[in-house]
Parts: sequence; structure tokens; C-alpha cells
Amino acid sequence: MNHLATYIQSYFNIPSSDIEKIQSFFKPESIKKGDYFLKAGRQCSRLSFLQEGLLRVYTTTATKDVTQWISSKGYMITDLSGLIFQLPSTCNIQALTDCELYSIEREDYNDIGKVIPQWHYLEKLFIAKCFKTLEDRVFTHLAMTAEERYQQFFNWQPELFNQVPLQYIASMLGMTAETLSRLRNKKLNS
Repeated sequence: MNHLATYIQSYFNIPSSDIEKIQSFFKPESIKKGDYFLKAGRQCSRLSFLQEGLLRVYTTTATKDVTQWISSKGYMITDLSGLIFQLPSTCNIQALTDCELYSIEREDYNDIGKVIPQWHYLEKLFIAKCFKTLEDRVFTHLAMTAEERYQQFFNWQPELFNQVPLQYIASMLGMTAETLSRLRNKKLNS
């Protein structure tokens, strides 16, 4: 679980003995391509670290699927409304590839504070970072052009353009697949 330990250390900067204690709560899990980590309407009861693979977070409307996020290796995945508030999810989380995860169930997540005294502070930092990511996404959609959003995402995760259907990336960036294709061609030809 080296990647999980590195992730925990980068987020929280805590002693390795505490990292080992936190890691002990996470259990390995595999999800096959096409299978679901979570389906809309169900309650998410776990937080997972994505060791390998790609997961797509999306919502289905009356007319289309809207991709909210594509989670890749080295990131956490959950539905916070389910994990924290025990509400049914409004989104689906589906494996785009075979995935290897380390997951912690809600009950164990809630019990970490009994083992790691500063856990509640660390949890606050984690949720604040999640909120900051959400704020950044809202800002990019409100203040950036489609071309700027494309370039920013491409600079951040260029490998996804070869691993994920482009219509998912386009949806996540708030544009049509045709717009994404046009922007890609413009960058390739410049």
C-alpha cells in the first residue's frame, strides 16, 4: 500500500506510525471494467483510494449523462453526502477500467478518531481540500473559456485523453464533444 501511504503523508504530513494505523483500516477491493462502485439512489458507505484504474462519476438526466469527474490512480473516491450524511447518492460511479482500490467503511472511518487523536483535525483538512477542489471547478466553469478549461485539464492530466472516451472529458469540462474535438485539432495543428 505504498501509494496509499504516500497519499496520506502528502495530505496530512503525520508520523509514519500514524500512517500505518490509518492504513490498517483500509481493505483491498477490486472492481471490473463496467462494474459500479456506486449507483444513483444508493447510499455510499465507504471512502476509497484508487490504487489503479479509472472511475467515472456521472449523473443521468432526462436527456443525457453528465460526467462530473474522472478519478484516476492516486486519488480518493466517495460520495460525501452518503459517507457523511448517509443520504442516497445522486450520481453513479462506474469503472472505466479494471480498478484496484483500498476502501474504508463508514464505521471504521468514524472510529479512526479513537486510534489517531488528531484525526478530526486531519479529516477537517481533507474535507477542506475537497471543498477547495470543488470551488476551483466552479470557478473554471464560470470564468474560463472552453479553450482555457481544455488547456488547463490537458496540462493537468494529458494521459486521460488517450484512456477515456472524449465525450466523457467534454462533458466534465462543460462542452460538447464537437467543441472538444475542435479544440484538440486546433492545438495539434498549432
